[in-house]
Amino acid sequence: MATARPNVLIILVDDMGYSDIGCYGGEIGTPNIDGLAERGARLTNFYNTARCSPSRASLLTGLHPHQTGVAELVNNDGPGGYPGSLTDRSATLAETFRAAGYHTHMTGKWHLSNEREQPDKSWPTRRGFERFWGTISGAGSYFQTTTLHDGETPVPLSELGPDFYYTDEIGAHAAAAIRDATDGERPFFGYVAFTAPHWPLHAKEADLAETRGMFDEGWDVLRTRRRQRQVDAGICAEDATLDRRDPEVPAWSDEPEQKWQLERMEAYAAQVRAMDRAVGTILGALDDTGQRDNTIVVFLSDNGGCAEELRSDSEAADRFRKHHLIIPPSAPDGTPMRVGNSPDIRPGTADTYTSYGQAWANLSNTPFRLYKRWVHEGGIATPLIVSWPAGGLAETVRDAPHQLTDVAPTLLEATGVQAIVERDGQPLPALPGVSMLDLLRGGSGLEHDLFWEHIGNAAVRSGDWKLVREFEGPWELYDVSVDRSESNNLAAAHPERVTDLTGRWHTWADSVGVIPYADVLAARASMPNQPA
Repeated sequence: MATARPNVLIILVDDMGYSDIGCYGGEIGTPNIDGLAERGARLTNFYNTARCSPSRASLLTGLHPHQTGVAELVNNDGPGGYPGSLTDRSATLAETFRAAGYHTHMTGKWHLSNEREQPDKSWPTRRGFERFWGTISGAGSYFQTTTLHDGETPVPLSELGPDFYYTDEIGAHAAAAIRDATDGERPFFGYVAFTAPHWPLHAKEADLAETRGMFDEGWDVLRTRRRQRQVDAGICAEDATLDRRDPEVPAWSDEPEQKWQLERMEAYAAQVRAMDRAVGTILGALDDTGQRDNTIVVFLSDNGGCAEELRSDSEAADRFRKHHLIIPPSAPDGTPMRVGNSPDIRPGTADTYTSYGQAWANLSNTPFRLYKRWVHEGGIATPLIVSWPAGGLAETVRDAPHQLTDVAPTLLEATGVQAIVERDGQPLPALPGVSMLDLLRGGSGLEHDLFWEHIGNAAVRSGDWKLVREFEGPWELYDVSVDRSESNNLAAAHPERVTDLTGRWHTWADSVGVIPYADVLAARASMPNQPA
């Protein structure tokens, strides 16, 4: 039965580029997500924090990553760096909604604790989630999922059936949690964190069959078509962005391994389609329980498309296996795992561990520059879809810039839930973001500056102006109202604006505890046995 207070459901996907889903220009085919967008608002200038763990920390706490202890990944870099686990100097949305009487449940990837095997105070079960089924670590096999837990009980590989596929299971478990939560009078807060479409490229054969031939024309033609669909849908203005291939990516006609490259993208696309199918399973549970209209559904990605290439050597495989616990010891049939990006390793099957690489990430991020890890648009721009049929949202495309710290204030205003302001008698940091609810309902919203820092890469956006730099590089200045591709650096032409925005960035960095990245690297070098 419907409750007076709205339910909240956050769906986060992993390493998916800005243009991969249909309603943001993609050709892969995502009918369930596109249907969600048709009944909600889409933001075109919404931003994450460029990397999986800090995005999750910011999304779940409403704070900037540096305030949460998880500013890069989940490595403990010692006294001179970040602890790499979610600190108790923050309150998660699960803790906040649970204190307000909500059911709380999570399904999928946690990746906010550097303790991956023994439960500690940074695990989801101890940060507000009454029910948890998922993985503690980051990426991993979709067929033999490591660090999988039901609550705090490990789920061994031997218990995974022959048809196990993690994305499908996340959808099924999330749907079950919704059905169970709606048996009573309390509303629910649900968090679904897919690992799809993060590497490794693992897909069911039936899903692969649906993507064969989809990309045969190559990344140049497909990127141009994606951009045109974005223009037609109002996602990008025609004069505000260029369609330009990354200069490090060859023209498709010059690519010597076209067949292998196509297999990589086909497997990636199959993962996206499986994720969309699982989203359909979850939305079906809302429909079946009569909760769709009264549920705020938020859909987004944790960073932009990922250009990482996996090495084909035993040292790299051993590092992933020992430090990150994300590669199983062998394939289901007992044969050795084949790790790395090489044309002699056909992606998709359970005995492989590969990624789709820079050229296809460039397509995923159409029409932007750079990738996951950078704070140029390709690293931080994400689709954001918000659906709440009973909430009076404007079913339209909205262009105002916002970032992850604005999600918590929006949900708290929409539900009337109060933020947790102290823990153990000590005050918690005030939420720095602003609510987007007025904007989502068709209003003008509240303009405010946005800030980023990740592994020394830094940026600030104020209105239409964005100042950005790579680690140890010079500041670049762009008018993103006419240049979201960040093609025309205006820093030399507007030195006074560079000075102003630089000052704002440093003031923000000091206020949230950004540690200079050179100091982080020095701290890491002093810590033994830390993974790269």
